[in-house]
Amino acid sequence: MNNNCDKQRHVHEFVGSVRLAELNTDDVHNHRFAGVTGQAIPCKGSHIHRISTRTDFFNDHFHIIDVFTGPAIQVGKGRHVHFVYAVTRERDGHRHAFIVATLIENPIGDNNHC
Repeated sequence: MNNNCDKQRHVHEFVGSVRLAELNTDDVHNHRFAGVTGQAIPCKGSHIHRISTRTDFFNDHFHIIDVFTGPAIQVGKGRHVHFVYAVTRERDGHRHAFIVATLIENPIGDNNHC
């Protein structure tokens, strides 16, 4: 096993649901999504992450999510999260708004990580 810290650095898990779409139709629905962000990208004295994923499949479609998080938001003890307010790409004639916060990085507090 190669334990080279240059291979992967700081990332966050995320999980969320998009808001309902097609509210005035028989197809009212939402989607769920989950994954791991891209590595930290330095930005204006902080850093951001790219979230690039697909929602789950509902009825006959899914949506692409390809956004960047906001900067780090400190939550205490040197830990942080990131916040996103955005919309999915259009599919099946509609888009979904969503709000998501990443999970805390390094949740077990191991200081020997990269």
